[in-house]
Amino acid sequence: MIRELFQEGNWQFPFVVYHPEVMEEKLPLIVFLHGAGERGMGGDELPGVESSGFAKVLQEKDSCPCIYVAPQCRPDSFWAAEVPNIHDFIVELTKTYPVDEKKIFLTGLSMGGFGTWYTAMRYPGMFAAIAPVCGGGMVWNAGVLEMPIWAFHGTEDDVVYPSETINMIHKLRSLGTNKNEVKMTLLDGVAHNAWDYAYNQELLDWLLSKGENA
Repeated sequence: MIRELFQEGNWQFPFVVYHPEVMEEKLPLIVFLHGAGERGMGGDELPGVESSGFAKVLQEKDSCPCIYVAPQCRPDSFWAAEVPNIHDFIVELTKTYPVDEKKIFLTGLSMGGFGTWYTAMRYPGMFAAIAPVCGGGMVWNAGVLEMPIWAFHGTEDDVVYPSETINMIHKLRSLGTNKNEVKMTLLDGVAHNAWDYAYNQELLDWLLSKGENA
């Protein structure tokens, strides 16, 4: 498995990428949006994006089953304000790496959870599945989401209230527009750090099982 850090060039964000040593066929792409505490300008701050998400899960593997990318948001911004740039960033990734465009996945925590909901609502056709963690979205616009969704939240979260996730999921279920899976895991007794429980092998396998010809 290869780990690379990109901090310069024409990219919208600095980022860390994990990918197989040999990429002879198109691969699933997972994009992870970090929380507010990991914002930075690259450099020595960039590895902070690996403190959560799937980085630890992948580091325990001998090989990488996908292309996993963790971009870094600028200190003066937040992911929900970067939605068009997130879209363009992913488009550039598909031009640079052998990405299976039917298997692009988006996930993120807290600030990145909001970014996941908002980006998926703006560009619903881009993603085969999403996994927002302790974030929230625009309930009134939930009907545009027809991809599989697995959302996580701690029941004792007093930073981003659990109602943010609950309301989104309940709205999706009430609309019935999502013909695929809509899953919600409420972590009993867990505070804002739902990501400590969400990002495991089970969620990784679930994401990678989605998409055309999965």
